[in-house]
Amino acid sequence: MSVRPLTPRMRQIPSRKSAVLSVLDVGASKIVSLIARLTPMEASETLPGRTHRCKVLGVGHQRSRGVKAGAIVDLDAAEGAVRLAVDAAERMSGVEVDSVVVNMSGGRLSSRLYEAKVGLGGRAVGERDVHRVLEAAAAAGARSGRAVLHAVPTGFWIDATSGVRDPKGMIGDELGAELHVASCDAAAARNLMLAIERCHLDVAAMVATPYAAGLSTLVDDEVELGAALIDFGGGSTTIGVFAGGRLVHVDAIAIGGAHVTMDVARGLSVSLADAERLKTFYGACVASPSDERDSIAVQRVGDEIDQPTHLPRSELVRIIRPRVEEILELARDRLQTAGHAAQAGRRLVLTGGACQLTGLPELARAIVSSQARIGRPLGVEGLPESAKSPAFAAAVGLMVYPQMAGVEHFEPHGARPASTADDAGYVARVGRWLRESF
Repeated sequence: MSVRPLTPRMRQIPSRKSAVLSVLDVGASKIVSLIARLTPMEASETLPGRTHRCKVLGVGHQRSRGVKAGAIVDLDAAEGAVRLAVDAAERMSGVEVDSVVVNMSGGRLSSRLYEAKVGLGGRAVGERDVHRVLEAAAAAGARSGRAVLHAVPTGFWIDATSGVRDPKGMIGDELGAELHVASCDAAAARNLMLAIERCHLDVAAMVATPYAAGLSTLVDDEVELGAALIDFGGGSTTIGVFAGGRLVHVDAIAIGGAHVTMDVARGLSVSLADAERLKTFYGACVASPSDERDSIAVQRVGDEIDQPTHLPRSELVRIIRPRVEEILELARDRLQTAGHAAQAGRRLVLTGGACQLTGLPELARAIVSSQARIGRPLGVEGLPESAKSPAFAAAVGLMVYPQMAGVEHFEPHGARPASTADDAGYVARVGRWLRESF
């Protein structure tokens, strides 16, 4: 049985081929469109899986509309915002976009692990055997109402030998595989694709936001030894765990930076625009001795414009801190429940626009992991200074994803089953060489 995913699949970019790529980061606070040229380069020892050099040609940035908690709630408003962001990137780059790689933050992101095994009869493992065991695991993971975003093999075993990275050519009686399947609500995926298709754009691939953020910010040792990533978005906070060079877990919490802004607006009786300004310029998660002395001007709703109220900065901190603590505690508990607290204990990386709140890394070290750092996009040329921040980690990661799409397992549409047990024949090798070179 072949698993036909709802979301489109992207083939990995051949390592010797250049390409122009367009990506779209759809969030609750902003929509970002990036157009970049990918050119082949030597394998990087620091950045895992990178086969191409990314140079940004165009950037489009637009305030998000019609998106709540990473899901589309107003198709017309979302379509308009996407059009404006893509148009700005096209004008800057001089490139016309026809398809995009897009991220998914909403739709209740979740992970499950599935195992399967097939008999070998004492012969060597071939490509078809690997395909069969992964198909069996993927078939077990097919669930109604869910759209599969990623299906990543996390390990193989042959008989009693576990931890096998590549089983092809090995001999045994039984081949087993473990498959990590990351999924979201099918309705959320369909609506996001619909909003983009109404802009006359095709969706080339859909990527979980924490996976994209990890691809752009994590270095080789973190991906291999284990690291947890928390992406603080405007409408939701998403979690990704990496270990053994693979994505092994994703999760999402429907609370984000917009909820902090709402708390400030309610607590100080100010407009949402003023609350966002106060949070950005004066907000903090950790109190300092000067907070009682520092005064901030607050324009309360209904007050005279020329008569602002002056409050100590400590009052703003007292409103912000409880909500940020709640998000971090929920993330910590989700990691512990999923059994991935060990990876978080080794390293924690914080991304997303809301992670730039003063004192958030210190609070994360106290609540989640003592080894926490801010993650910024790595290894990309041509980014403007304003885009070299954690807020653009997911957008940049979407440009890295096509270089690593080959690690995932999906049955492509229209694929034919192998005609022989061994696909290492001359014709198959020539066909593979043509695909990878051209």
